[in-house]
Amino acid sequence: MAEPIKVVVTGAAGQIAYSLIYQLAKGDVFGANQPIILHLLDIPNMMGTLEGVVMEIEDLALPLVRGVVATADPAAAFNGVEAAFMVGSMPRRQGMERKDLLSANVKIFKDQGEALDKYAKKTVKVLVVGNPANTNALICSKYAPSIPKENFSAMTRLDQNRAQAHVAAKLGVPVDHVKNVIIWGNHSSTQFPDVKHATAQINSATLPVYDAYKDTEYLKNDFVKTIQTRGAAVIAARKMSSAMSAAKAAGDHMKDIWQGTKPGEWVSMAVLSDGSYGVPKDVMFSFPVQIQNKEWKIVQGLELDDFSKSKLKITADELVEEKEEALSICNN
Repeated sequence: MAEPIKVVVTGAAGQIAYSLIYQLAKGDVFGANQPIILHLLDIPNMMGTLEGVVMEIEDLALPLVRGVVATADPAAAFNGVEAAFMVGSMPRRQGMERKDLLSANVKIFKDQGEALDKYAKKTVKVLVVGNPANTNALICSKYAPSIPKENFSAMTRLDQNRAQAHVAAKLGVPVDHVKNVIIWGNHSSTQFPDVKHATAQINSATLPVYDAYKDTEYLKNDFVKTIQTRGAAVIAARKMSSAMSAAKAAGDHMKDIWQGTKPGEWVSMAVLSDGSYGVPKDVMFSFPVQIQNKEWKIVQGLELDDFSKSKLKITADELVEEKEEALSICNN
């Protein structure tokens, strides 16, 4: 059995964390033979709720959990961690403007970036879940200068999972028979869910999704809008933002970082742009990536038509605007 690793979850008394912690404790993310010490961070007035979460972790009686640290102190929470799930943020509520969310959360991720820089291992892998996730991840990395920027990513896996499940349902195949769906750009309503390079296994044949579905107009219009607005649809239905599906996606994202992607397959995550596909540099932009040895590489050489390029520009422009606004908030 390996030595335990320290894993921090922020916003640990919240709904996403409530679903996520079980995945971590059970071994679904880091592996069935990897013990963990859970570091759970939340704000002081949530400590009572967090105490109840700790009781439940104890009552799970899972052998991989070798310790739990429940705290409101970032120094204790981030001390020596090797993986960080940055879930804690003000959630988006119905009718809330994205800029309001940005203003509230940028300051949180600036402070937590500074704490990561001081206390976490320099090899820590940081996944930002709290929205606006892409720009929060950018700010978090900026204020943790001693940690490589490549170690920071933001979650668009929920969007990928939504798109993959939608296509599978439309084609009448199991969800794991659909591969290489891409989410480009921001985890927002400007994102571009792209199945131009995706495949579907139907019976014994593997077909491009566009050939299998045979409705280009739907895949370029209604499908894109459905995935772009799925988060808002969930909020409208349950009066709260996605929690169970977000937790599953966070686990999927970190599992792929830790264990790598399969040959010939890629996943979507927001990483620091190097200018690939004409995207402006130094924004956290969702690309298709392949991962080996805990290092990601952007998949290169995918052909983009004018329609796709126009969609990438819309979401890139939003991210540049968010970046400028976030830096202005931090500087003030």
